[in-house]
Formats: sequence, C-alpha cells, structure tokens
Amino acid sequence: MIVANILQPLIDLAESVILFFHDSVGFSWGMAIVALTFTTRLVILPLSVSQIRSMRALQAYAPQIKALQERYKDDKQRQQRELIAFYQKNKINPFASCIPLLLQLPVFLALYQLLNSDSFKSDIRNDPPIDFFFISDLTNKETGLALVALIVLFIVTQLGAGLVMASRADRNQRMIMFALPLVFAPFVATFPAGLAVYWISTNVWTLGQQVVVKQFFPPPPAPTMEEIEATKAPPPPPRKKKKRR
Repeated sequence: MIVANILQPLIDLAESVILFFHDSVGFSWGMAIVALTFTTRLVILPLSVSQIRSMRALQAYAPQIKALQERYKDDKQRQQRELIAFYQKNKINPFASCIPLLLQLPVFLALYQLLNSDSFKSDIRNDPPIDFFFISDLTNKETGLALVALIVLFIVTQLGAGLVMASRADRNQRMIMFALPLVFAPFVATFPAGLAVYWISTNVWTLGQQVVVKQFFPPPPAPTMEEIEATKAPPPPPRKKKKRR
C-alpha cells in the first residue's frame, strides 16, 4: 500500500518503541502501546503547551478580536492585516491547535499499519495468551462486552478531556467537543483493539495535561473595558441638518 510505504520509517520506529517497552522493560503488549502513546505525547508536549496557551489567549482576547472584525468589516484586507498585527502583538498563534493533532495522525496511521502486519501479529500471538484487561487480542477487532467496554471507555475519556478544554470555550465549541465522541465512537468498533487502546490512552493524557496546565499556567488576564473600546469602530459623525429654504 502507498500509505504503508510512505509511513514505513515511522512504522519501524513505532515497532521499535513497542518492542523496547515489551522486551527490555517487561511491559505487556497493551502497556507497551500505552507507553508508545505517552512517549509520543511527551515528545510533542512543548507544542501542546503552546496550543493551550494560544487557545486561552484567543478566548481571553475574543472581545477585542470581535471588535476589530466589526471595525473593519467593510475592508477585508485591512481586517486581515489588523488581526495579524494583533496576534503578533499578543503572541497568539491561531493555528497552534492544529499542530499537535497533525503530528499525532501519522503515529496513529503507523500503529494501524503495524497492528495489521503479519509479523507483528505473529510476535503478539506467539507470546503466552495474557489478556490486557478485558482485551484478548490487540490486533483484532473486539466484539460483545469487550467492544462495549472499549466504546464506553473511549466516550468517557474523550468527554473528560473535552470538558476540561471547554471550560472557557464558547457555546459552539462546547457543542462540537461533546459531539465528537459520539461521532467517532462507531469507528472504534472497526479498529484493532490496540488502536482503541492508543486512542483511549491519548484521551487520558490529554485530560491529565489539561488539568496540570490549568493549575500551573493560568490564562492571560481578560482585557479591560478601555482596551475593548479602543478597538471598536468610532461612532459615525452626526448628520448635518439640511437648512430649510
């Protein structure tokens, strides 16, 4: 497959990390996948912290941003220039939230390819049959109660991470965050169980990370009314009354 060929270096790296935790550290295959997840999140942690700070800054400065958009609503080019200048002045990156997600996606795809490879399946199945919690085979789709448990764990952890992230989000953002677990839950049933373990572990990390950042990295102070008023469009000049002849 083309995707597998492109991702082969990353697939090999993911396999090496999992084998290290399994063979050298002594983790089970399931815990090795959890360790791969946490290692990935640790590597991109600086970018994740930057993402959280940018999101908080966007929320804190939302009134000023809205006022700028309203002030230059009839001049889109000027509006764009003013917004970029405002972002630079206040050290806001509006695209920071996309970077950690984009970096995790290749790892997710690489693990998917790895779990479907014959060699990795053979490695796991040649080990003594030790279940990872309620999962009997990490390379296969789960069924019955095990599948229900995986879906419930996914929804609960995804909602938990969303709740912490949505504490300062607007109504539309909160609705999206709460809807995402229900949208993605059906896909969990189609994945190998090991991939669901990766996804749930990612949610657990995100939840813990958000709690820690919220505790030790407070959001920037909200702008004062004077700062908000300074970005608003000036009132139109009063119309001159026409003199009656």
